[in-house]
Amino acid sequence: MKLLFTFFNPSGGMETLNRIRGQALTAAGHEVHLLYTSGGEGRKNVRDLPVHILSDPAEIGQHALAGGYDVIVVCTDIWTMEIIRQAGYRGRIVYEVQGLGRIEEARQTMAAFSESIRRDADALLFPRTEHLGALMKQHLPDLPKFSFDNPLDTSGFRYFAYPPKPYPIVGWIGRITANKNWREFIAIGERLLDANPSIYLWMFGDATLYEQPEQEAFELWLAASPHAGRLIRHSNIPHQQMADYLSLIGDSGGLLCSTSHLEGFGYAVAEAMLCRCPVLSSDSDGIRRFVQPEVTGKLYPVGQIDVAVRKAQELMGDRKRRERMRERGEAHIRALFSKEEYAKRFGSMLGKLMAAPPRS
Repeated sequence: MKLLFTFFNPSGGMETLNRIRGQALTAAGHEVHLLYTSGGEGRKNVRDLPVHILSDPAEIGQHALAGGYDVIVVCTDIWTMEIIRQAGYRGRIVYEVQGLGRIEEARQTMAAFSESIRRDADALLFPRTEHLGALMKQHLPDLPKFSFDNPLDTSGFRYFAYPPKPYPIVGWIGRITANKNWREFIAIGERLLDANPSIYLWMFGDATLYEQPEQEAFELWLAASPHAGRLIRHSNIPHQQMADYLSLIGDSGGLLCSTSHLEGFGYAVAEAMLCRCPVLSSDSDGIRRFVQPEVTGKLYPVGQIDVAVRKAQELMGDRKRRERMRERGEAHIRALFSKEEYAKRFGSMLGKLMAAPPRS
């Protein structure tokens, strides 16, 4: 089948998801195209799939009609879905939700746009995340629903051994936004630095994408904090190189800290575990697909800095337990989140969609 996946821009977890599932579905015999309504630094990660950057509504509609797509998967972007339907596309549209921010925002979004989704979409797709499943059931009980785990590149994205750094590294991946909760990471990092001044904090993200009030607050912290000199920012690292950085963090005796209020899936955590980088994460719902508490990683309640600091110090200080978590975390991701498993589940969804009567 010929498939089109659309999103706002090629960045973050959605860029990763579209690229990896594009590879998985291509290997399974499908033709996959990607469409973004604006450009982004993540575009350079995509080498083997057609990528269309279109913002003009007429061009988007024309592309959907001329492309010969059997199924179009629209993630989050109600506007693009409406344009495609209004242009006259009568094929199957799957409306996908990977995350809608904090729970209050997610509820407001679904309440505001459920009628549009019901009118234009043939089915819903979302990861196996409790809050997303509940929202879909509440607001769109009549639409067919498909829910399965996102894929990871379990063969190409992996641990690499390098000479270890002479200091522990505490990493964080995300945009400077309220939901990603960068302030909590900084608070945890400052406490860890007070106890161990040799630590470095590494923050990864896209420096061109942020919420303005949050960015301004972050810049104020950088200008005023005595700990700012221990923080190193990495912007728009090519995706494949992130495996090197995550491997370095793991071998340094450090960890990846995820502080999000809410996650639909959480690629950063899953990819860290795949690279044998220990993880301390806020209990942000979707993250529980990866982090089995005290088995494959550690969880703490959002906002409880004392608990987070204690668990981070345990993870960095107990070498034997740390190594067990690294091994179990990597094995867990490899067992459950392969591209092949995703292609199988996605293919099953396609079969059910195409068996239903088309739109008149």
